[in-house]
Amino acid sequence: MDFKSSFLDGMVGVGDMILLDSLSEDSLLANLKERFTSDEIYTYIGNVVISVNPYKQLPIYTPEKVEEYRNCNLYQLKPHIYAVADDAYQSLRDRDRDQCILITGESGAGKTEASKLVMSYVAAVCGKGKEVNQVKEQLLQSNPVLEAFGNAKTIRNDNSSRFGKYMDIEFDFKGDPVGGVISNYLLEKSRVVKHVKGERNFHIFYQLLAGGGTELLGKLKLASDCSKYGYLNKDPSSLNGMNDSENFLIVKKAMEVIGLSSTEVNSILEIIAVILKLGNVEIKGQFQANGMAACYITETKDIKEIGSLIGLDSNVLENAFSVRTVEAKQEKVVTTLNVSQGIYARDALAKNLYDRLFSWLVQRINESIKVSEFQGRKVMGVLDIYGFEILEVNSFEQFIINYCNEKLQQIFIQMTLKEEQEEYTREGITWTRIVYTDNEVICNLIEDSTNGILAMLDEECLRPGKVSDATFLNKLGQKFKSHKHFQSKSTQNEKRIIDLTLPDNCFRIEHYAGQVT
Repeated sequence: MDFKSSFLDGMVGVGDMILLDSLSEDSLLANLKERFTSDEIYTYIGNVVISVNPYKQLPIYTPEKVEEYRNCNLYQLKPHIYAVADDAYQSLRDRDRDQCILITGESGAGKTEASKLVMSYVAAVCGKGKEVNQVKEQLLQSNPVLEAFGNAKTIRNDNSSRFGKYMDIEFDFKGDPVGGVISNYLLEKSRVVKHVKGERNFHIFYQLLAGGGTELLGKLKLASDCSKYGYLNKDPSSLNGMNDSENFLIVKKAMEVIGLSSTEVNSILEIIAVILKLGNVEIKGQFQANGMAACYITETKDIKEIGSLIGLDSNVLENAFSVRTVEAKQEKVVTTLNVSQGIYARDALAKNLYDRLFSWLVQRINESIKVSEFQGRKVMGVLDIYGFEILEVNSFEQFIINYCNEKLQQIFIQMTLKEEQEEYTREGITWTRIVYTDNEVICNLIEDSTNGILAMLDEECLRPGKVSDATFLNKLGQKFKSHKHFQSKSTQNEKRIIDLTLPDNCFRIEHYAGQVT
């Protein structure tokens, strides 16, 4: 068969943009737009597939499509994520080469869906049998559980991954899956206690309240109305487009398939209830006789219910939000907390409870899908990382998330542009060199071991004396006063830039994908 003629048959635009007559940013975007308007959402650049989220269901993921792309050549049929998945699976099965599929893009691009499509395709085309089917089902059912606890609705994306995930799917010599292991990276803990208008907390909170039912919610001492909880968004528009009740049943079923016992599931839901109740613990202040402001809890009902759910003396918990105890050698110092310190202690407990619960869940899933030791296994890795995003308030977590995306962009540039062109040069091939933006300078700005932002943050945290956000910002301004990708008020003054959108207490990085304050 003539693969090229088959590949081009009935094609809208150009399916592989390497074949564009004139390669430029304008021609690339025009080609993507032409294909997108005809519901052709996949386009190749060599062995890289560009996916444009259609934000609607398309009939291109049917069992018939799976059979169509099974054992096909990458360029034999129209561009499709199934073709990439099949090419990786064939290389692993027939050529004994471990594979990794890297999925990257901005928030809302469709990365989470793409990773699920890769996994479901591989599960569909590999072998069958009782044990193999059980492994496949456990691998697939890890998705709804991790999404419920690790995904949330943001302004740009109804199902945004707020954690990074790398899954190794392990196969035997026949190419049948025998298990896997999941690594998770940096859960966005701050979302547990705050999020902007129009966004939501993690899905599981809403799913439990909507689908838990009267009996379960009664045991957990919860109301079904999410507006009654301080950690949940009370903006009605943020709740549209989600069938939380139905999704709760899916998650419970998935937990069962993975192998979680009913006792484990109940314990998980009790912790979710505890976190919801922590958000309702109201802390206020009053002045003591010595003139010091001290905090106190106005209503102990939630504290007592938290204690009964997790077997903790409620007085111990109440005390933890009121005083700080420091022990040094033989001396014990008890300090009364003010209101802001008490609220900080409450929120810190909620965030860390959730973070530990999520880490435990990943560990528990890994126990279910882990591979017993044997020789000759092959590995396919799927990386689904959090997307680049510019939020209303970009905290340390978002800084790290965007840095991670910057590093992935650097890998993409090196693999598709830098290494290819260096190889052409070494082999003496006549080649019109493509000029591209190398983002190594941005990565170095953040990660350089002696002069990067992270190294300077470490140094400032360890430095004795009066250190604060302000001293750190001042230090950054001095260090990067002439750096073209860094801005603060002091560097703007140095460069004579007038920009009223940058607050005095912030800095801005010009990332590959945009400026973030």
